Amino acid sequence: MKYPEFFNEVETITVKDELCRFLGVNDDGIIEFSYLDMVKSSGHSCATVAGGYLIALKGLKALYGDELPQRGMIKVELRKAPTEDNAGVIGCLLSNITGATSDYGFGGLPGGKFNRRNLLFYQAPIETDVRLTRLDTQKQVGINYRPGKVANPHKILMGAIGPNATEEDKRAFPRRFQEMVKTVLFNGDKVIEIING
Repeated sequence: MKYPEFFNEVETITVKDELCRFLGVNDDGIIEFSYLDMVKSSGHSCATVAGGYLIALKGLKALYGDELPQRGMIKVELRKAPTEDNAGVIGCLLSNITGATSDYGFGGLPGGKFNRRNLLFYQAPIETDVRLTRLDTQKQVGINYRPGKVANPHKILMGAIGPNATEEDKRAFPRRFQEMVKTVLFNGDKVIEIING
């Protein structure tokens, strides 16, 4: 698969998943996620996919500090419905990285150990776009994503599909669009706002 080189330059997310270790996937339960992994699971790279990735990257750092985030031990809440402003895309990415699911994930071993259900919630009564909660300490962080601070995805899109779009606009669109995604990804400190709860 050929893809933009900058995908490889995005900081990876490392978590520890005890279920992974327990089932013998590896000997330490350590899993590393890359932006390319999220692009593959989403099927595309856009400002929403970039935002979901940055929410996880910055949010987990704020939640765990120098500790490894514990996959499967994090509650994820989103303020919007899954069909509202592509919140479902962000929810799917956060589910992939944190292990949190609504009612469709792994139900756990007998006794409930490693349960992944009832950890992902949409239309949550929260003040921020997303809230992450550690199940072990109940520490919470709220996260807001504001790509408009550095890019205008809608303007680039309309430049390629709008009534005044030229053939050159259409040819240049994929490159320009991914340049916009790169700008978002490499300005995480500007587009992500962390609210400690």
